[in-house]
Amino acid sequence: MKKLLVASVSVLVMSGCASIMNDQTQQINVSTSNGTTVKGTVNGQPFTAPGIVTLRRENKNKLFYVDSPNCAKETIAEKNVDPKFFINILSGGIFGSTTDYSSEKMWQYESVTINCK
Repeated sequence: MKKLLVASVSVLVMSGCASIMNDQTQQINVSTSNGTTVKGTVNGQPFTAPGIVTLRRENKNKLFYVDSPNCAKETIAEKNVDPKFFINILSGGIFGSTTDYSSEKMWQYESVTINCK
């Protein structure tokens, strides 16, 4: 019983909050400023806006490319630290936050609006 308790506590301390609560991917809303439909790519993956795009959480910004002549050619979705990461620093300390960072699940992206005329 004691070994089970020690193992359970170790798993909780060594795992990160964002790593447990976040998937490796995140869905975000992509829209256009004037409501028109556009097609493009992000990370080589095709998308249609307005719509929902699934992004892999990574320690880098995402660049949306659009071929429409009336819209911005590139739009950036900046990475932000998920607030769950800060809760983990307070509760899990260095071990949990390191897990969140190394798994890249600590990152999130906001909705994207592609500027169009």
